[in-house]
Amino acid sequence: MLASLTLAAPLAHADEGQWQPYQLPELQKELKQLGITIPARQLADLGKHPMSAIVSLGGCSASFVSNAGLVVTNHHCAYGAVQRNSSAKRNLIADGFLAKTRAEELPAGASDRIYVTDKLENVTAQVTGGLDTRLAGAERHKQIQSRIKALIAECEQDKAYRCSVPSFHRGLEYYRIRQLAIRDVRLVYAPSDKIGNFGGDVDNFEWPRHTGDFAFLRAYVGKDGRPADPSPDNVPYHSKDFLVVSAAGLKNGDPILLAGYPGRTSRYKLPVEIRAARDVSYPRRVQESQADLAVIAQATAGNAEWAVRYAAVAKSINNGMKKTQGLIDGFARKDIAAIKDTQDAEFRQWFAKNGAGSEPTLLAELDAVIAEDIALTEQEFAMAVATQSDLYRAARTLYRAALERKKPDAERELGYQERDQALIKARLTRLEQSLVPAVDQARWQAALQRYARLPAATHPQGLDAKLPAAEAVPALYANTLLNATANRLSWLSKDAAAIEQSEDPFLRLAVANQGLAEAMEQRRKEVDGTLERVIPRYMQAFIAFKKSQGKPVYPDANSTLRVTFGSVAPYTPRDGIIKGPFTKVEGILEKHNGQAPFNAPQALRDAVQAKRFGAYRDAALGSVPVNFLSSADTTGGNSGSAVMNSKGELVGLNFDSTYESVTKDWYFDTAITRAIHVDIRYMLWVMQEVDGAHNLLKEMTIKGAPRR
Repeated sequence: MLASLTLAAPLAHADEGQWQPYQLPELQKELKQLGITIPARQLADLGKHPMSAIVSLGGCSASFVSNAGLVVTNHHCAYGAVQRNSSAKRNLIADGFLAKTRAEELPAGASDRIYVTDKLENVTAQVTGGLDTRLAGAERHKQIQSRIKALIAECEQDKAYRCSVPSFHRGLEYYRIRQLAIRDVRLVYAPSDKIGNFGGDVDNFEWPRHTGDFAFLRAYVGKDGRPADPSPDNVPYHSKDFLVVSAAGLKNGDPILLAGYPGRTSRYKLPVEIRAARDVSYPRRVQESQADLAVIAQATAGNAEWAVRYAAVAKSINNGMKKTQGLIDGFARKDIAAIKDTQDAEFRQWFAKNGAGSEPTLLAELDAVIAEDIALTEQEFAMAVATQSDLYRAARTLYRAALERKKPDAERELGYQERDQALIKARLTRLEQSLVPAVDQARWQAALQRYARLPAATHPQGLDAKLPAAEAVPALYANTLLNATANRLSWLSKDAAAIEQSEDPFLRLAVANQGLAEAMEQRRKEVDGTLERVIPRYMQAFIAFKKSQGKPVYPDANSTLRVTFGSVAPYTPRDGIIKGPFTKVEGILEKHNGQAPFNAPQALRDAVQAKRFGAYRDAALGSVPVNFLSSADTTGGNSGSAVMNSKGELVGLNFDSTYESVTKDWYFDTAITRAIHVDIRYMLWVMQEVDGAHNLLKEMTIKGAPRR
């Protein structure tokens, strides 16, 4: 029954939907009508081209483009790796980086991974089957988590793999996903941010764009072909499959396929959840981001080394802030809550006739638990503001890890099991390249002051008395030893008793606050357990309602492999304005003013002015296309996703959405929703004419490429 519910219904719009690969055979007709020539059954097979070439970076998407582990993704997805290898004297962010040989490739970072999905199985019956319906929230959540951990442990008998059991349709289904986890990842090539981040935060989510948001990484493994810790003895991973690059490009109206790992969408949330986000959560997030960025800017002003260390942090905050502001503006432009009100009323009317007899209390239970979830989410936000310190978070991680080690591995919380120890160590190590104690101190002091101004109802019970006063924070930093990586890592091998006896002020604070943190976690488990009991029943009814209307039935994005499709398309954001689907390299010259973020490299400007376009010149445009629009259904996490033509050849990389599209996380509006992609021809042109990345051009298989 569950399988039949989640099979695709007839499409309302061919470009809406972030589909699980197994659903694609049900969409064969729509794919064929669009012009996709790859059989849908082939697209559904993770072991066949092109899905076998699509990988995750654990937050971004990417794809293999050679059989030697070469991976292409977005520049902003590799930004952390570039930043960690940069200094004020050797600023790879500004200058770019190109390894001419494999020996010159640089370590991407201790926590960087490339995940290759190779197996997916429906385990809904194993996760929720036979659960006592009378279980209270926390106990239900505990039993579900216990079953999930057992499924993961079974899957990870082979330590080469990382497994997960995410839920789909808000807990209606669970799938176990197995991924080869490659942990020796190296930076191969990233253009200067004058190309890779041209336009910066000013152009972020805007159109027209002229950003070369691309970079290359390489996966390395042991000589036996299995994942291994970083080592000079490792060899490039021999990827089973890789994407052929097409230099022929696309034109307006051409079909595209897009595959990647979209993060989170909220298409099936209730009107009350939209209003809570629109009116409360999102405005607070924007205010918090603005304030934090101002503190970082002030604390790093005049110190080039500190600015480099916090470049990736600031970029990430800026990106999230602009997206959140876009959501607020989108809600103001189109009353999505009102649209959802109508849909919700239609559903409740349908449910009264078709489901209420068997579920008389469902809607009352639903409304009650959603209200609890919203209230708790606000307190969790306040807690995050109050603990805005990398060193304090490190101390909390160390103490929590020590407490969890007291338990049998199967009983530990997810994130603290033996399988997680390497990642915990990597996170603590990574601070070496992205932490300045003086900046961290300034951020925390300011955050504590902002926390004090949040509504009292959002303050977690007992937290205020446990927090240091803002004026007491400098003493914590003056007397801690956790700012040194070796000292942080040394505590990983010590037990909870040793940490409880420590005189380090951050560890003492973590110990003092552990009880309150556990109480907050317990409340979250109680709410989550109730959600896990109520929401799947609601979703089962809602899917039946949608199918009765012939509407799409696809799960919200949850960072798992998805496929979407659409076409190259312009759009009209407002009356009298039509925005075309392509931009050209001449637009870079029009925007260039010599000042960041509109400071294009001289070599690029020279190549444009000389019209050295070669085989990458588009006949219709008379130039090299930089970025293009499509109607594909994307969200955060889709950054770096492969954009493919009808044959499955790589023609672009997804990296952004138009500002008017941001609200698609909640509601897909076909008329104005557009994703923004790097045109592969611009990437190849930059590699050839600007940066001289001839070794990589030779390594890839490129159709229609000029001789090199």
